[in-house]
Parts: sequence; structure tokens; C-alpha cells
Amino acid sequence: MENAALIQLVNKELTLELPEQISMEEIQEKLSAHINRLIQSNFEQLVNLLYRIDVSEAKIKSLLEYQAGTNAGDIIANLVIERQLQKIKSREQFKTNDSSFDDEEKW
Repeated sequence: MENAALIQLVNKELTLELPEQISMEEIQEKLSAHINRLIQSNFEQLVNLLYRIDVSEAKIKSLLEYQAGTNAGDIIANLVIERQLQKIKSREQFKTNDSSFDDEEKW
């Protein structure tokens, strides 16, 4: 279930077309490849994308410095996945909490 929601969110926010049945490793690989393409060809688009998704710039810089020999696409892809999973979890929490109100109490 979590993978399906993640795939849907990644496809929507990054304008990708990941298949519905894909493992977490494949999501990370494809996202990393996409990010590496953006680094090479359209860095400004990548920056805008990361801003829109709300990935912490400070966290990106810190990890890129700390893991200097690691593929930047892999690092950023992991952060994007982490942020998207946080969004999914948050939305599920609010959806669950929202149902605890009577119809009269809802706006």
C-alpha cells in the first residue's frame, strides 16, 4: 500500500511514469537516474522541484558533503523518497483524525 501511494505521489510531483508494480529499490534507482539527468541538463528545474517537494536544502548540502564519494542522484533520491513518505504518513494521520468528528462538528 505504501509503495502504491509513493509511486502515485512521485509520478505526480516529478512528472514521471513509474509502473504501479515496482519495488522500493527500483523506485530509488529510477528516481536517482532522473535526478542525475536533471543535474546534467537542467539544474534549475531540479532546484525548483526540490523546493516544491519541500526537501531540506540544508540536509542535501550536509549529506552531499558528508558522503562526498557517493552518487549525488542517489543521495537526493533518498531524500525525496523520505520526504514523500513523510507526506503520505502525515496525510493518513490527518485523514484518520478527521473521521473522529461528527458531521456537525466538521466545517
